[in-house]
Amino acid sequence: MKVHSLSELKRLKKALVDRAARETAERLAQEAARREAFDRQHRDRLLFEQAIGRVHRLPDHGRHLALPATPLPRPVQRQLDEKAVMREALSDEFDAETLLHTDEHLSFRRPGVGPEVVRKLRKGDWSIQAQIDLHGQRTDEARESLGQFIREAWRHGLRCVRVVHGKGLGSPGKTPVLKGKVHSWLVQKSEVMAFVQARPADGGAGALVVLLRPSARGQT
Repeated sequence: MKVHSLSELKRLKKALVDRAARETAERLAQEAARREAFDRQHRDRLLFEQAIGRVHRLPDHGRHLALPATPLPRPVQRQLDEKAVMREALSDEFDAETLLHTDEHLSFRRPGVGPEVVRKLRKGDWSIQAQIDLHGQRTDEARESLGQFIREAWRHGLRCVRVVHGKGLGSPGKTPVLKGKVHSWLVQKSEVMAFVQARPADGGAGALVVLLRPSARGQT
């Protein structure tokens, strides 16, 4: 840039001085803002320490903190499907009376199961390994409970169980509502080989002793 006169030189010098002054003022303002921000953070830290005390980092204990295991999903739909199948499989319309053997007490044995099996069952030669009490349950509830009990007992390899259906003394007309239905439901269960009325010591007319067919678990 060429300067043609002394007056232009003076104006140029003044312009340079003014720009240098502005730049210095801006730099000083920025430094002041930074100092103010630092001071404000320092004051906040002091106020925090005064409120709760000084904070110290815990020493590293070297242990790995494992996250809690995610629970396995519950097979809710499968359980609902199994219950639906069980309800459909056990019909209240099934007439089991024609399949019951008439002797001193009603009993049931599947084709191919000899009468000596029923005699031993009635005599108590089989040890009762589990039981279910259906007292006080509604028909739908009792059907579902019995079906699940028989299925689980068979899966666990049990062979002899007791089903308590009651004598009906607390029912209207003193009629054993569940007794006939339990006979019908058990006849429809493929796991059941035979059943007899329980001995007096085991429940008498209010219970059945049921023999289940062997399962894979029971044979191992």
